[in-house]
Amino acid sequence: MSTVAEQFSAATKANFEANLALYTDFTTKAFAGVEKLIDLNLSAAKASIEESTATTQKLFAAKNPQEFFTLSAALAQPNAEKAVAYGRHFAGITSSTQAELAQVAEAQVAETKRKIIEFVDQASKNVPAGAEGAVAFFKSVLGNANDGYEQLAKSTKQAVETIESNVNNAVDQLSQAATKGSAHSAKK
Repeated sequence: MSTVAEQFSAATKANFEANLALYTDFTTKAFAGVEKLIDLNLSAAKASIEESTATTQKLFAAKNPQEFFTLSAALAQPNAEKAVAYGRHFAGITSSTQAELAQVAEAQVAETKRKIIEFVDQASKNVPAGAEGAVAFFKSVLGNANDGYEQLAKSTKQAVETIESNVNNAVDQLSQAATKGSAHSAKK
């Protein structure tokens, strides 16, 4: 039968390895999300440069001010639609990355919680007589800490959902404003 110190040492080593795996998984997923955002921004910048050049050429080819303003109004709608599409794509990437990170964290917390409870149960079998009160107190503290973490996780998840909802609402409002602005410009 192993001692409490040996059990603690093994649990500490396992916890360190689990945290290292969590860190690796977290950074991998975070970098994948950043990479997607960089690709999105590079694609948007490249498309913007190409479209800017084409737009400038069309505007310089206008034969009179009326044609210039008509072309300007006609080109505003696609740009607004592209800005809205970019916002939606950006929000989608950040939302999916956040969901992946939350899933990794929740799985790790559940596993750590399971291991701690297992360790406490195992260690409590080897405590000397009369120390049962201390073990019960420790289990109570552990339960309260877990309850606190679960509440924090719920609050964090709600905050992220609120932010995501606000971003989606902002993109929708931008889309509506762009549509109204384009329609207004086209009428002039």
